[in-house]
Amino acid sequence: MNHTHPPVLVVGAGPAGLVAALTLLQNDIPVRIIEQSINPRIGQRGPGIWPRSLELFNFLGVSDVNDLAKPFPFIRGYKLGVAEHTHFESVVPPTENTPTIPFNVPKLIGQQLLDVILRRHLDKFSCSVEFGTELRSFKQSDEGVTAVLAKKQGDDEILETFDTKWMIGADGGKSVVRKQLGFMFLGETKAEFRIVTGDIRLTSPGLDRTYWHRFGDLNDKCVSLRPTDEIGEDGWHFFILRHDIDMTKLSQNEELIFETISSMSPMKITFNKLVCSSEYRANVRMVDKFSEGRIFLAGDAAHIHSPTGGQGLNSSVQDSFNLGWKLALVEKGLADKSLLETYNEERLPIITEMLEVTTSILKRGMTTGGTDAWRTTLLYMLGIHCRFSSIVLDEFATPVEGKPMNTYRVLDETELEAGDRAPDAPKLLHVQSGESDSTTLFSLYRPWRHTVIVFAPSPADVTLILAALEPYDKHVVQSAVILPSSAPATPVASLADFVLLDQGDHAYSAYLVEAWQTKVFVIRPDGVVGAIVHGAQGVNKYFSGIFRDI
Repeated sequence: MNHTHPPVLVVGAGPAGLVAALTLLQNDIPVRIIEQSINPRIGQRGPGIWPRSLELFNFLGVSDVNDLAKPFPFIRGYKLGVAEHTHFESVVPPTENTPTIPFNVPKLIGQQLLDVILRRHLDKFSCSVEFGTELRSFKQSDEGVTAVLAKKQGDDEILETFDTKWMIGADGGKSVVRKQLGFMFLGETKAEFRIVTGDIRLTSPGLDRTYWHRFGDLNDKCVSLRPTDEIGEDGWHFFILRHDIDMTKLSQNEELIFETISSMSPMKITFNKLVCSSEYRANVRMVDKFSEGRIFLAGDAAHIHSPTGGQGLNSSVQDSFNLGWKLALVEKGLADKSLLETYNEERLPIITEMLEVTTSILKRGMTTGGTDAWRTTLLYMLGIHCRFSSIVLDEFATPVEGKPMNTYRVLDETELEAGDRAPDAPKLLHVQSGESDSTTLFSLYRPWRHTVIVFAPSPADVTLILAALEPYDKHVVQSAVILPSSAPATPVASLADFVLLDQGDHAYSAYLVEAWQTKVFVIRPDGVVGAIVHGAQGVNKYFSGIFRDI
């Protein structure tokens, strides 16, 4: 891989920028990633990782996120100044992993650790974040982007002009990329919701580290303490909600933070260190488009919102994952530049509805004082879809005129259409010659290739479909034939990359296919069902909307 002059510049090295870079690198597209901050950011920030994002990290081969993240603890609720807790709360609904949803338990991992994990995976591609490097300005043309960068070296600053083909602005809510593009950032500031949040080290015999402790209510005064060993054995993530004190002053004063927590909790607390703190105001804003020409926005650069619901970081990395595979195909010359227009087409409606969801959760919390609005699998993001996209194809769905998009919905496993999340299925037995182990569908889905899944009663029923795939590059399109459990488990020869026997009937059940049917699913590199078609003609029709002429 030639890294001397990367065709993509990623501005910002938070989760959105890191996922964008990693997705492109796994597609063999060299990347340069810069970050204005001199040092990596510290702090938990947005720690909630929902099931759809855990699936995304699985597709990227970043299993460390699921391995190191922890389940949400129960909240012990207290009245202000009272040591005896009044109730327990679960922040998330009780769910377990299933054959179709193998990451169905939401988890917590601080952004500081998440960034470390993602940077380590970038290192495998000899790509590292250039800290202390700021984007000053840029110009774009039909051929590329010219960026002026300023790199800090001690007290000095070195200016550099860098030519690249594409630029991704993942540089946060104060995005330089967005501002210089002249994009509107429409929305509002919820002035009534201001908190001071951060990481702290403290010990208290009254604070059981098994639980998340909350004194007071979200509709009045509140202090929250959630244990996290990522900071240390005495580490806690905190937030303080008050309307009667100067929150800006509070965020900048360690002693005042200690005093405020002490005054709101009756426990005897020994404060060891304030690791980091910041003031947060609930802003609800988004752009009206995610790209212009060769420049794209992702994450907080494109949308910011209430922390309630924990959708921010998750939406950000899902922006990048949607963009990454499309940009890779265009840069390789395999797809027309028009494919990139679907990034805006698919993400804009989803983010618009996400802002509505998180804002309604904030309003509910400020009204009731509790977290009951969080206890919905809507937030798991498994039901998010892009059925409306111009590049998905479904020969089985019946279009309904005037039907609302409803892109942000609870997953309904009794229906599956093109544009939906592709389900997993375990216990698939390899029945090709020389192979006898089992696998899962998720093990096949990767961000650099489409996977054509052909459900058929026997290998003989798929000859024409597999022949239609022959012109496509094996690096970007692979095929798998899935046979029903009633088929013989004897080795077979096939043009398919995989022939799998659905021993547990999980795949046929998840994809709503009968054992006698021949039905084809094309799974996109981002784990979305791109097409559901009858046969070869439908496969070719779908790919004609993705690839240049074969």
